[in-house]
Amino acid sequence: MKSCKKKCKTLKDTKKLAAFFAGLIKDEGCFINLYGEIGAGKTAFVKLTAEALDVKEKVTSPSFVILNEYHTGSIPIYHFDLYRLENEGIKTIYEELREYSEGKQVTFVEWAEFNHNEAPFNHIKINVTYSDDESRIYEFISCGQDKIIGRLNEYTGI
Repeated sequence: MKSCKKKCKTLKDTKKLAAFFAGLIKDEGCFINLYGEIGAGKTAFVKLTAEALDVKEKVTSPSFVILNEYHTGSIPIYHFDLYRLENEGIKTIYEELREYSEGKQVTFVEWAEFNHNEAPFNHIKINVTYSDDESRIYEFISCGQDKIIGRLNEYTGI
């Protein structure tokens, strides 16, 4: 299982990382599970990646609606937030999540731990944590997406 850690000291660093990541997923798409505390930077990373993929709409957290869709960019983007779903709610959308892993699209799932990490299909896990100096650390873990992680390891823009 390949992984890669990148430390972003500023929002500008995060924007550069998100733009590089967007370049890696723009042609084939990708399913991404996001993990991290409230305020860690999960939604910010999604917004910056969507911006780099030319999304014209305002990208917002889907906390209260579970799913936001964006179709104005170079590839469709689906942004889920599982935080408010109970265990039974997760079970009802699990098959739907599988559908969003197929085809050329980008699917982000915030609070993926609430689906009990049940994602047997290829995806990337992104753990977002704070470091002692208020920087953000983005850890990318491959679950069948080794090529993308390999390219992220080559990134030296921050």
